Amino acid sequence: MTPTAPETTPAPGGNGLSDAEARQRLVRDGPNELPVSKHRGVLRLTWEVASEPMFLLLVACGAIYMLLGDRQEALMLLGFVFVVMGISFSQQRRSEKSLEALRDLSSPRALVEREGKALRIAARELVVGDTVLLAEGERVPADIRLIEASNLAVDESLLTGESAPVNKACASEAPDLGQKEDASEGNNLALAFSGTLVTRGTARGRVVATGERSALGRIGKSLAGIAVETTPIQREMHQVVKWVAIVGLALAAVLAMSYAVVLGDWLHGLLAGLTLAMAILPEELPVILTLFLGLGAWRLAREKVLARSIPAVELLGATTVLCVDKTGTLTVNHMTVQHLWSVQAMRDTRPSDPTPLQDELHGLLEYAVLASHRRAFDPMEKAIGEAGQRLLTNTEHLHADWTLVDDYALSPEMLAMSRVWQSSDQTERLIAAKGAPEAIVDLCHLDAEEASGVAHQVRAMAVEGLRVLGVARARFAADVLPPQQHDFEFEFLGLIGLEDPVRADVPQAIAECQAAGMRVVMMTGDHSATALSIARKAGISVGSPAITGAELSALNDETLQARLADTHVFSRVQPDQKLRLVRAFRARGDVVAMTGDGVNDAPALKAADIGVAMGAHGTEVARQAAALVLLNDDFASLVTAVRYGRRVFANLRKAIVFVVAVHVPIVGLSVLPVFFGWPMLLMPVHILFLQLIIDPACSVVFEAEPLEADAMKVPPRRQDQKLFDRAVVTRGLWQGAGLLLLLLTVYAGGRALAIGDGSQDNVARALTFVVLVLSNLGLIHVNRSWGRTAWRGSAASNRQFAWIAGAAVIVLAGVLTVPGISRLFSFATPAPGLLLAALGIAGLAMAWFETVKRYLGSGLRLE
Repeated sequence: MTPTAPETTPAPGGNGLSDAEARQRLVRDGPNELPVSKHRGVLRLTWEVASEPMFLLLVACGAIYMLLGDRQEALMLLGFVFVVMGISFSQQRRSEKSLEALRDLSSPRALVEREGKALRIAARELVVGDTVLLAEGERVPADIRLIEASNLAVDESLLTGESAPVNKACASEAPDLGQKEDASEGNNLALAFSGTLVTRGTARGRVVATGERSALGRIGKSLAGIAVETTPIQREMHQVVKWVAIVGLALAAVLAMSYAVVLGDWLHGLLAGLTLAMAILPEELPVILTLFLGLGAWRLAREKVLARSIPAVELLGATTVLCVDKTGTLTVNHMTVQHLWSVQAMRDTRPSDPTPLQDELHGLLEYAVLASHRRAFDPMEKAIGEAGQRLLTNTEHLHADWTLVDDYALSPEMLAMSRVWQSSDQTERLIAAKGAPEAIVDLCHLDAEEASGVAHQVRAMAVEGLRVLGVARARFAADVLPPQQHDFEFEFLGLIGLEDPVRADVPQAIAECQAAGMRVVMMTGDHSATALSIARKAGISVGSPAITGAELSALNDETLQARLADTHVFSRVQPDQKLRLVRAFRARGDVVAMTGDGVNDAPALKAADIGVAMGAHGTEVARQAAALVLLNDDFASLVTAVRYGRRVFANLRKAIVFVVAVHVPIVGLSVLPVFFGWPMLLMPVHILFLQLIIDPACSVVFEAEPLEADAMKVPPRRQDQKLFDRAVVTRGLWQGAGLLLLLLTVYAGGRALAIGDGSQDNVARALTFVVLVLSNLGLIHVNRSWGRTAWRGSAASNRQFAWIAGAAVIVLAGVLTVPGISRLFSFATPAPGLLLAALGIAGLAMAWFETVKRYLGSGLRLE
């Protein structure tokens, strides 16, 4: 099937649309987007919250209270149900909004011309008539009629099913154009369709259709947003929740039957069983996992790191090797021409030097400019263009009137590119070539002595940290161009040295990585001397010489494994060699994060545990293959991402210790009174009140905790480390068991010593509940930090904890003092002396929690 082109609406003028016209067309036609997968709206979220097992159990308890004739208690219980439902709804809605924000950030971008300026906008803001610039590796954001095209090929397999890229031409060059607006082959050659991929070349074109009116929209394809994938942690959490729920429901059934058989009261037995089920059911675990990972990704986005895949957030804390490119990641990605060299002359070309350029170097810079794109995207080509404008202005060596005939693209087999020009006053065609010095030497067929002299100069420039390019020229008289660059008779002109300085924050970031037990490995296409110079400036350990791409090809897998242990710099590597290196590191047991920006980097990004694409200068296909996108192409952002990954995993473990510890006394107080012959101690309303503390604590307080001070000074966690490992569960069980023993003692003592109003059981129940609530707050505070004692306070304030603790104390005071609410809770207000004693016992519980944290869990790893 061949997609057809709709009618075009031309843009006014040649400088693109005005902002006002673009806004009008956006209102008229709607955004350039297709229907996305359904997100969870308000009604769907409400239904999901209302259908959770915990709330169904609460409704069942309310029904039993109605059957028992306790209408007031039933209505108040159901009122509390709606309060807790509101909290759960707000938590789920917060997570959904975070994911929606991530979907917006991950939407494609487009480079457009508006009011004479090139700017990058969200593809959804494109309108008919916009002028769009396309480059290799980008997805075509809308249906576009080509105005200019240079060596352009497009993969249309998404639309046609044909895997071979289609060569494209601008409207003036394609056959049959301008005669009919149909699906003719010539007509389609001048069209780039929405969703297709530019595999080669550059182009400039005008948008003719957007959104559902594009070829992609008419076929009915939909764009994919961020998918919430099932991660190893989620699978582990699902298994834990399933088994705990099964065991809990079985115990609840046994308790209900035992209560009914022993006491002959089936309704109260059912109520006791439902209470135990509520106490055991770990319904907050899936919520905290979703929130921690979702909000972790959202926080990363605020740090200019887009997590396109939630597993990336999960794995960041386990990263052991960071494989990074040099340009734009370690360096500022703004190059300047620093040195020109030819056999006849040389010159430092720093902008501060006003001296005119020697005549002997004019040809070198002239043909370097001709070998670059006029609308340059590549930083080196931009630098060459800027140097040409600065040093060749008012000379005859800038050729704005020359016509580009064709070009020969860079390829893995030939690391050089050539552009063929036609001047207005010559019949011969002029060819300008630039590329890796060894490739240019090969094209020029220099003899051994000349090649040795060039190689010596390349090494001298590379040692200074310069990126070195060779430049050559040729003339060609025939009308039909040869199929490859080697068929031209090139003349070697010289070398250009460009500098891209190391980012100011990179050395500190790399030092932090090394302190955290992570290796930083540079993989670059640069010369070895340049790569080693930049590595030293960046602070990367250079214990052994760099391995070049040629050396890498000669190594077998076993030898490569041996060399990986102490090699940190790989130079002159090809994209397929990056893939081999990533697989080799993973074969050693490393967890690998890999950065890349080009089309050919996509396989290595996919093969890495965490693929990291460049958001500013990277290609769209690289971004789609990656799990993370650095929106500002900054290595320090990648280190920040690792820091956040460790924080998410560490805080999850803190929350899980709290959940385990807090459920032990709740379950114990639901079951043991039956065996001791005591009245029911905890009822559904008590469980509900505790949920008002537990849920926000898990999903808000622990999630907001900053990273421990020493968390980036310890080795990465194992990739297979579990959330529910023995250390975490043991710490939670010991903290909870100690609190349960204290609470049983308080209840027994309260029944014997109660001197307040009401029955002894109600006073003891109130006293025990006060200790339980205050101890839970203490449990939160103690587990907020595993590196500091609770008495010294946390290194950073946590306003969420202060609000929750304050609200819990105020509501608890209301429960104790408001008669109607006290009756619902079956409380009698204890005497002031007993309340002071409860406060002291809560302090004793905190001391127990701190003792367990310090001694029993001294070897417990956070991340």
